[in-house]
Amino acid sequence: MLTDYEKKAALQLEKLRDKEDLTVLAIESSCDETACAVTRGRTVLSSVIASQIEIHKRYGGVVPEIASRNHVMAISGLVAQAVEQAGVRQEDIDCVAVTYGAGLLGALLIGVSFAKAYAYALGKPLIAVNHIRGHIAANYIANQELEPPYICLIASGGHTAVVKVDALEDIKLLGSTQDDACGEAFDKVARVLGLEYPGGPQIQKLAKEGRPCVKLPTPLKNSSGYDFSYSGLKTAVINYVHTNEQKGEEFSKADVACSFQEKAVEIMTDAAVRAARDYDLKTIVVAGGVASNERLREVMKQKADENGFRVFYPPLRLCTDNAAMIASEAYNLVKSGAKAADILLDASATVKITDVYGQ
Repeated sequence: MLTDYEKKAALQLEKLRDKEDLTVLAIESSCDETACAVTRGRTVLSSVIASQIEIHKRYGGVVPEIASRNHVMAISGLVAQAVEQAGVRQEDIDCVAVTYGAGLLGALLIGVSFAKAYAYALGKPLIAVNHIRGHIAANYIANQELEPPYICLIASGGHTAVVKVDALEDIKLLGSTQDDACGEAFDKVARVLGLEYPGGPQIQKLAKEGRPCVKLPTPLKNSSGYDFSYSGLKTAVINYVHTNEQKGEEFSKADVACSFQEKAVEIMTDAAVRAARDYDLKTIVVAGGVASNERLREVMKQKADENGFRVFYPPLRLCTDNAAMIASEAYNLVKSGAKAADILLDASATVKITDVYGQ
């Protein structure tokens, strides 16, 4: 049986379907960034992030328990800061959005618990957002002219996939990683090269000093689908480094970084371009933390130009985890008729790209 709050929230949400200047307060806490944003329509009024990168650097990666504890300490003040910077009153907020999955379960629970309490206290609808789809929705903020259908390459620390977006909430998975995600492979290669966490920016920086002269395999080379595999590529780099170290032979870390980055980018961009060709679509979108990689952007733009495609990316501030992208996806959900989350909303460590809460 629905509670009085849930009945009221459902009625409010129906009235918001046609509101263009929908004001959303969004919370994101899926990993090591506590983030809150306030948006009105597709305009970002505020977006604040409490990063934990410096904390986790000493461990070479994110420690879930430490991440969760820091979310607890940061979230209340961060939400208050976002509301103040947006110049809105709490009563001006139309709905509250929160990432419910995928991510670190403990970290997600902090955001979900706070968002439920906040929405309940305000008497506003609660919108549960799929983090992966949030990355795609970041592009609607940055590129107001972007409209489906299009092919989207999602590349992040936890996910690598090619999807076909037919409408705001109609997303079909075409292919995904069969093992490591691309961002995960960047971090692991960086670690074997003795680089700091997070590995992606460090690999990119070092690669500029090297040449793509180290021969590396192309996993799933003869596959006609759109799946990815980065485990073999990562292992090839590790074996190359370890073999040279054991023999006492010198090698260029910059060349290794450059060769790995070139191969990783080649695999992703080839799949996205092939999908666009196969489905006769003229637009390719790149989303996720790895979308901030300069070489990925360069190669994707080059291949798109060669094939007559348009290509879109979010600005760097919207590539990595942030709450503005969660607000953008919440806007899509409201417009497409999704249900409000109930007060029993729980976090989920794993969700599919195609998952929409309540459907």
